[in-house]
Amino acid sequence: MLRLHRLRHHAVGRHVLAPCSALTRNACAHGTFTARQLSTSSARLAQVKFAHWIDKETGKLDTAKLETKWKTRWAEAKPPVRKPLTAAEIDRLFYVLVMFPYPSGVLHMGHVRVYTISDVLTRFHRMRGKHVVSPMGWDAFGLPAENAAIERSIAPAQWTQQNIATMKDQLSRILTDFDWDRELATCDPAYYKWTQHIFLQLFKNDMVYRKDAVVNWDPIDQTVLANEQVDKDGRSWRSGAVVEQRKLKQWFARITRYAQDLLDDLNALNWPDHVKSMQANWIGRSEGAEFEFALDPPIPDAQSKAISVFTSRADTLFGVSYLAIAPDHWLVSADHLPAEHANHVLKRAQEMLSGSSGGGDRSQRTKDGVFTGLYVAHPLDSARRVPVYVADYVLSDYGTGAVMGVPAHDVRDHEFCQINSVPVHISVVEPETSEFAEESKSELPVFTGQGVLRRIPENGIYGGMRSADARTTIVAAAAAIGSGKSVVNYRLRDWLLSRQRFWGAPVPIIHCASCGAVPVPESDLPVELPTNIELSGRGGSPLARATEWLNCKCPSCSGPATRDTDTLDTFVDSSWYFLRYTDAHNTQRPFDAMAASSMMPVDIYIG
Repeated sequence: MLRLHRLRHHAVGRHVLAPCSALTRNACAHGTFTARQLSTSSARLAQVKFAHWIDKETGKLDTAKLETKWKTRWAEAKPPVRKPLTAAEIDRLFYVLVMFPYPSGVLHMGHVRVYTISDVLTRFHRMRGKHVVSPMGWDAFGLPAENAAIERSIAPAQWTQQNIATMKDQLSRILTDFDWDRELATCDPAYYKWTQHIFLQLFKNDMVYRKDAVVNWDPIDQTVLANEQVDKDGRSWRSGAVVEQRKLKQWFARITRYAQDLLDDLNALNWPDHVKSMQANWIGRSEGAEFEFALDPPIPDAQSKAISVFTSRADTLFGVSYLAIAPDHWLVSADHLPAEHANHVLKRAQEMLSGSSGGGDRSQRTKDGVFTGLYVAHPLDSARRVPVYVADYVLSDYGTGAVMGVPAHDVRDHEFCQINSVPVHISVVEPETSEFAEESKSELPVFTGQGVLRRIPENGIYGGMRSADARTTIVAAAAAIGSGKSVVNYRLRDWLLSRQRFWGAPVPIIHCASCGAVPVPESDLPVELPTNIELSGRGGSPLARATEWLNCKCPSCSGPATRDTDTLDTFVDSSWYFLRYTDAHNTQRPFDAMAASSMMPVDIYIG
C-alpha cells in the first residue's frame, strides 16, 4: 500500500519521502552506517520533514491539515485536455473500465477498493506514457430507487440525482482520477434516448418480440423477477414475498439466434478454462431429436394433433413410460382435458405455477405430477399408448414444453414414477461391457450411460445396436414417416427485457387496435417518463395509470392508441454504456463508429 500511495502522489508532481534518503542509501551501500544509525537518521529526517504537520498540542501528525494541502494542490492541477484522439494517442491508448455503480446513496468499502485499484492503474499507465481513458457513470435506473422514493415520498429522479451528487463528492474527496467529462447516467433522457433507439433497431430487424410468457411475479413489489432473483425457498430476493407464476405479455430479445456463435467464440477468448466451461454450460448445446407423439384419441379443434418432445437420448425411445408437459402447456385446458380429470388437473397445475407445491427453481423439482387422462401414441409403434402427466419440473419456455419420461434410464424420471405410481417400463439399454442377469422388470437398476440396446421385443430391429448407432437409425426411421427429426437445442433462452415498473426507460412502442405494435418515430425520441406521477409500489406499472401520457395517436394511421406501459430492464441500459463512454456527447447517434473503434476493446475491467 505504501508503494501505491507513493505512486499516486508522484503522478501529480508530489514529493514523497522515501524510507531513507539518498545520503543514507549511499552510506549504507558503503558500510558507513550501522542499521541502528540508518534507522535513527531516517527518523530524524522524517521528523524534520514533517515538523510543519505535527500538532503541537498532541504531538501527532495533523492528517486533516495534510489532506487539505494535497486536495488544494490536486484542485489547482490543470486536468488533461480531452480532445479528439490523434493517431499517436490511439497507438498508446489504454482504456480502463470500472464497475458501473448504482447510485445507492453513499460509497461503501467495496466501491473504495475497486476505485482505488482503478486509480492506481490509471496513474501507473499514464506515467508509462499511455494515453489513459478512465470514464465514470451511473447505472441509475431500477426498482431500488423507485422503492426508496416511495418510502420518502419524493420523485425517483430527485432521489437518484441527490445520491449521484453525494457519491461524486465522495469520489472527489478520495482523489480518484476519472474522466468526468465522459460522465453519463442511464436515467438521463440524453442517454436513454439512445437505449430506445437501439431497441427500435432490434424491433425493425425482428430481434425483439412480444409474447405471453410465464414469469416470476413478486406480489408485493408488483414486478417481474429473473430466476436469479428468486431464492431457493421460492421467495423474492428483495421483498421476501412468495413468488407467483403469472402469464404476462413480455418483450424478449432473440439472443438464442446467436447461441452457436456465442459458443464458438468462447474458443477465441483468453479466459480461464473453468470460466469458459461455465459459459458453455450456461449456453447448453444439446444435440438430439424431436419426436411427435400423436394424441390418441385425437382432440377436436386442438391447435396440434401431437405433442412434440425433445430428447438427447433417442436410443431410449422404446423405454418411454410417460410424457410430462409443463403446467401451462396448451393442453392444460378445460377444452382439451377429459371432463372427469379437468377440475383436478387444472387445480394442481395452478398450484405448481403459483409455487405452492415447492420453492426455488421449478426446473430442479422432481416429484410433483398429476395424470391428465390423456394418452399419446408412440412415434414408432402406434399401437402402444403412453400416458400424459403434468409435471412441475417441465418448463414451457424450454424446448417444446414437454419431455418424455424414461424411468429405467433417468434418475429423475424414476423418482417421478415412484411418487406418482407410473408403471415403470423395462430397461432398453444395457452396459456394453456386461450383461444384465435375467431379473424381473421392476428389479432392473437405473442405467443412465451409453451402451447397447437390449435384444428384447420392445427394441425390435434395433436390439444389439450401440447407443450412438441406434440414435441415428431411430431418428432416420421416425423422419421417414414424419414423426421425428434431428435437432439442436440450447439451454440458453431469449432475454426477457420488460419490467412492470416506473423507474426505467419506457419501451418505445405504441399499440394500435388497427395497426398492432407500432414503433415510435425516431424524431419523437426519447419517450420520456411522465412527471408528477404518484407512486405506490402496488397495482402494476404506474405508467398504465398516467392517462395523459398513456393515450396518444398511432404514428401509422393517426387513430387512437396507447403507449406501451412497460419499461426496459436495467441490464438493457448497462449493456452498452462502455461504448457511449467513447463518444459521450454525441447528439446524432449512440456513438460514432470511428470513435468507438479507436478506443475499443477495453484493456482492463475492474469490478
